[in-house]
Amino acid sequence: MPVTLTVNGKEHTLDVEPEMPLLWVLREALGLTGTKFGCGISACGACTVLLDGRAVRSCTLPTSIAAGKRVTTIEGLALGGTVHKVQQAWVSNQVPQCGYCQSGMIMAVVALLAEHPAPTDEEIDAGITNICRCGTFARVRTAIHEAAGSTEGAAS
Repeated sequence: MPVTLTVNGKEHTLDVEPEMPLLWVLREALGLTGTKFGCGISACGACTVLLDGRAVRSCTLPTSIAAGKRVTTIEGLALGGTVHKVQQAWVSNQVPQCGYCQSGMIMAVVALLAEHPAPTDEEIDAGITNICRCGTFARVRTAIHEAAGSTEGAAS
């Protein structure tokens, strides 16, 4: 049964099983490999994408749930060749080390800032549950505050 998805503003009709996790449709059927496989149980967040603007873990989300909704991946975040403010904050604060988890982390932060445009450290801690094995959480927090245009919690 075909499933129609809108991914990064483009509509795709795909012949995939409706139960197939969205992550594998993005990576295998659409070739969008920026979204990463981490744990396969929605715990780490490497697979985070936006579904109608909300952060979701795509490794366990059936593709059928995404049908009729807007899916945004890291590849669709920059518009017109201009990086998103969160991506820019990541670069200017040298957040990633290995970088594997960063696309999911960035997507989670975009959703957080949509809900809390100037988040407190407590809102960041509650809203960003992605795991970074490199331990760059202090730089992540600084970058979030920079992207929000705030200095709370930012390193001096």
